[in-house]
Amino acid sequence: MEQITPMGYTTFKVSDNVTMYKVTFKNQYKMNVAGHLFIPKNLDRSKQHSAIIVGHPMGAVKEQSANVYAANMAERGFVTLSLDLSFWGESEGEPRNAVAPDIYAEDFSAAVDFLGTRPFVDRNRIGIIGVCGSGSFVVSAAKIDPRMKAIATVSMYDMGAASRNALNHSQTLEQRKQLQKLAAEQRYVEFSGGKTEYVGGTVHKLDENTDPIQREFFEFYRTPRGEYTPKSSSPELTTHPTLSSVTKFNNFYPFNDIETISPRPMLFITGDKAHSREFSEDAYKRAAEPKELVIVPNAGHVDLYDKTDLIPFDKLESFFKTNLK
Repeated sequence: MEQITPMGYTTFKVSDNVTMYKVTFKNQYKMNVAGHLFIPKNLDRSKQHSAIIVGHPMGAVKEQSANVYAANMAERGFVTLSLDLSFWGESEGEPRNAVAPDIYAEDFSAAVDFLGTRPFVDRNRIGIIGVCGSGSFVVSAAKIDPRMKAIATVSMYDMGAASRNALNHSQTLEQRKQLQKLAAEQRYVEFSGGKTEYVGGTVHKLDENTDPIQREFFEFYRTPRGEYTPKSSSPELTTHPTLSSVTKFNNFYPFNDIETISPRPMLFITGDKAHSREFSEDAYKRAAEPKELVIVPNAGHVDLYDKTDLIPFDKLESFFKTNLK
């Protein structure tokens, strides 16, 4: 644990009532996972406390919205840990920006390993928050890791369904197969030492033809509001997964067996104007009790990344205080 100042490690202001640390820990594949640990300054470290893990959107890094949630929940009395998924940010994994949903889920279990072995954390009171794509990764992790006692998702993307079908089932099977073909051919290129190609992610400039959803992401990832480039990347590559790995999401079905997480509680938060709302509603429908769906008025998908006047932190605080006692 290396104490750091939030300056340079966040895209927003962190309360003076919270101490921030840089941490690393190994996942089960012996890869280093990087995280930021937030501890309330008035916390009695001689006692054990509840803790919350926070995962970032797909293609993002911990310094962005994950730290928004981790810092704000720490200010409310929780020990919190944000992390970079493997292949992203400061975490290990080659090639950079690779898609590996099983390893992403493993990273959250490794975060439980880390927190559950801290002397000031009660290993029986660890919860988890997944934002956007990490919402589906934490669901995948929680299905097989009962140490995650309470699960919340915000602006969740089911990265499997989004990959197979696109939003509102707007992608045809033939379009899916065409991308699979491109990804498979790209494997030959990279196997032979050729250049890595990247796809998806957030556009780098807007024009009159830019899709409204891409505009929404651009306003966060390509402006001072949320832009952050880790040392392992470049402004040109942030948010973009590799072409040769992106179709691995086609085999990712995080909501299958979601009901088996019960009786551990689940909270799904989405905006009433969020283009991703379908995924939270689908997960809520499939999950077993206890479960709750919170629809935030006047909120879009990206609004809940960082707009603290819209993010229902009071609801998150009550959910975790109730279920991590």
